[in-house]
Parts: sequence; structure tokens; C-alpha cells
Amino acid sequence: MTTMRTLIEIEMDTATANQAIADGTIEASMDKMMEMLKPEAAYFFARMGRRAALLVVDLPDEAAIVPTLEPAWLNLNADVTMTPCMNADELRTGLSRLNGS
Repeated sequence: MTTMRTLIEIEMDTATANQAIADGTIEASMDKMMEMLKPEAAYFFARMGRRAALLVVDLPDEAAIVPTLEPAWLNLNADVTMTPCMNADELRTGLSRLNGS
């Protein structure tokens, strides 16, 4: 089965994230998303004063975008960007196809 490696960039609304931390729901949301997505890589940091995360995940198809985003990230009033991405080996394969090799 072919998957689509995808970079998910998340920036959480500060007030919403603060409330989720205060009421304890952010940990459950993060645990649920990490279990569902099983990211290849996950990094959490501050970006311009907002809580942010970068996740690299494999999505089975475009329709997977909806259940990937809806359950937790949008409930946190987060700005989310999804970008198809590749590793170095996949880039090499793609470049070789340009030359017909």
C-alpha cells in the first residue's frame, strides 16, 4: 500500500492551549493524536509566542486528512498546515525519474 509522507505543522491558539493545559485535556488530546498518527518524527516548541508542533506522518490517502485533523487539533483552535514531503532516498528516486533512469 502506498502512503503519502506528510509534514503537519501545528500552531495552537495560546488562550485555547492554556485552557486545555489548565483543565488537563491537552495531554489526552496529544496522546490520542500520537497514537492515531504514529509519527515518524514529532517535535514540540514555541513559535512566535505560540505552542507549536511538527509531525511527520504517513497518510494512506487524501481522505485521511479529515480524520487526522478534526479530532484534536481543530478542537484546540490550531492553525494547521499539511505539506507532502519526502526523505533523501525518495528525492533521489524522483530525480532519477526526471532523467528517465
